[in-house]
Amino acid sequence: MRGRGLPRVLALVLLAGLAGCAARRPSVPGRAPFAFPQDAFAFANITVWEYDVDPATGDVAWRPRQPPPDFSLRCGTMARLARQFWANARFDADAPKVDEATYERLVTRLIDSDSRRPVAPPVVIPGYPNLHAFSAEHRELLVRVMAGPWQSYLQRGNWRMIFPFTPAHQRDEAARLLDALAHGWPPVVHVLRYPRTTINHLVLVYDAEETPSEIRFHVYDPNDSQRTVMLTWDRAASLFSYSVTPYFPGGPVRAYEVYDGLLY
Repeated sequence: MRGRGLPRVLALVLLAGLAGCAARRPSVPGRAPFAFPQDAFAFANITVWEYDVDPATGDVAWRPRQPPPDFSLRCGTMARLARQFWANARFDADAPKVDEATYERLVTRLIDSDSRRPVAPPVVIPGYPNLHAFSAEHRELLVRVMAGPWQSYLQRGNWRMIFPFTPAHQRDEAARLLDALAHGWPPVVHVLRYPRTTINHLVLVYDAEETPSEIRFHVYDPNDSQRTVMLTWDRAASLFSYSVTPYFPGGPVRAYEVYDGLLY
């Protein structure tokens, strides 16, 4: 009985995963596409380590950052919340600014909103034109109300990283990311290497450029508030690669969308 039951459970899990992947994409009527840097935070998630990347060999050495950062290990929280601000908030630069307590209540409403689809009515943030301007003046508020590192550590899609990523899976994932963007929805993506976790990171994909040989996905990286990073899909090799960054030497990675569907 137990032997027959296990395959059934696995089949149900598989069907649930497929249902999540096949879910209809949300839409945000009248919302302009996510734009960098306007729709991103003006401050960065600070890495706990300082990295020395050798561009010739790709070797990485690291050491504890001194002094320790006051805000770190929040890449998942920032990627998710940037999308929630984009989807569920409206900024009104012409309205007068309000007090800190009111802004905190508004931000808390956004944090508590559904991260997988837009809500109605949107949360109105008075006194600022966009998230970048708001977060530049209210970093301390945002740092205070964002949840701790556990939201990134316990993101429910983390289980997927321990299983194999076939070329077909990654090819389908690239198509799903394009589909999300075509529907006006910027996907949150887990970028990783496993079991050697030289990168284990959550980012927000907001645009794409296609050529016959590759797709260049434009990425908002919470670790970098100054520039766009690229997640590139190589059609011939059926492989994602991630840009060189101060914490990663660049090169092949695995990628899959999270904060989407039943299991991720």
